[in-house]
Amino acid sequence: MAVAIKMPKMSDTMTEGVVRKWNFKVGDTIKSGDILAEVETDKATMDLENYEKGTILHFAISEGDAAAVDAVIAIVGKEGEDYSGLLSGSGSAPKAAETAKQEQPAAVATPAVSAPVSAPVSNGDGRVKASPLAKKLAAEKGIDIAAVAGSGENGRIIKSDIENFKGSSASVNGASHTSYVAGVESFEEINVSQMRKTIASRLAESKFTAPHFYLTMEINMDKALEARAAMNASGEVKVSVNDMIVKASAIALKKHPWVNASWLGTKIRFNHHIHIGVAMAVEDGLLVPVVRFADQKSLSAISAEVKTYNAKAKAKKLQPADWTGNTFTISNLGMFGIEEFTAIINPPDACILAVGGVKETVGIVNGQIAKTNVMKVTLSCDHRVVDGVVGSKFLNTLKELLEEPVKMLV
Repeated sequence: MAVAIKMPKMSDTMTEGVVRKWNFKVGDTIKSGDILAEVETDKATMDLENYEKGTILHFAISEGDAAAVDAVIAIVGKEGEDYSGLLSGSGSAPKAAETAKQEQPAAVATPAVSAPVSAPVSNGDGRVKASPLAKKLAAEKGIDIAAVAGSGENGRIIKSDIENFKGSSASVNGASHTSYVAGVESFEEINVSQMRKTIASRLAESKFTAPHFYLTMEINMDKALEARAAMNASGEVKVSVNDMIVKASAIALKKHPWVNASWLGTKIRFNHHIHIGVAMAVEDGLLVPVVRFADQKSLSAISAEVKTYNAKAKAKKLQPADWTGNTFTISNLGMFGIEEFTAIINPPDACILAVGGVKETVGIVNGQIAKTNVMKVTLSCDHRVVDGVVGSKFLNTLKELLEEPVKMLV
């Protein structure tokens, strides 16, 4: 008896998947445990394991096409078996690429031409309506008054029209010319990836549902940089500034449980565990793998875990268990030269910390003007859970730990 293979739900936020590659073809015999296809979800590209035995009779979608969760994507059965009844309402998504080709060409080219100038209003005898002062000013500036559009009553040219005249098809001093630029207008359209669709949906929901407010603080990083250099000099581990921020945030969250919380509509959940999501840029968008129990891990352990996650994210090898369960999130754009920014809260968190780059500047150090290193951080807060004072106290604890990093060891 023929069996329909459906698109499985491979992550908690997945609504559809794209078959990037079929590992078999129609007519091939497959067994349970075979990797039938590679499927792109909203988070990563994952293997689709087969649990049926038989011959592949039909693929409901082609490589590169999307199908909704629980939609039929393939039929397995006995060779020659009738499977038409299994295809009704398969729910596969339309072939967006083909639709786009039919509706819109990849590029449009049209010559750009200068915009026409509003014609000035004249009397029936051909004389242009203009005030005496406007005529005198136009003569002094060498402006052809016939080329000026009037803004006065009934289109009459007034003084301000002459003063604001920039010239167009008729230039100053009567030297007329027509501007023509032989350029082209062009564009390119690409299909939205599953990851980008999820980013758009989740962050739009967060931004327009959670009442955000923002708290920014400047932190002196001189001692943190000294501590990092001393740790890295051993050669056994290479700790980044972001690793230190993860550790300091974890300790601060333990002291300020309201920041390590979630809004649940009729309840507020206070998480006793501390799982910190670390935002990572990948080719298609953004992934947020989670450092679990970050408050209980050493800097070297956090560093090693983040490096592993980063490698897996770039290779699209992260699994659902890697990016779920966050109670707080850190987004760091300092390595891209960004000094300060605000981030959208990553559900279900109540807060997200946006970290800017460490900047060398001049400040007062021990009462003296000297070079120093500062870093700005901005805490985005869900006002349903976190108030300004609570967020401020969290940032002050974070500041204290980074400015005196030895306190992270206590």
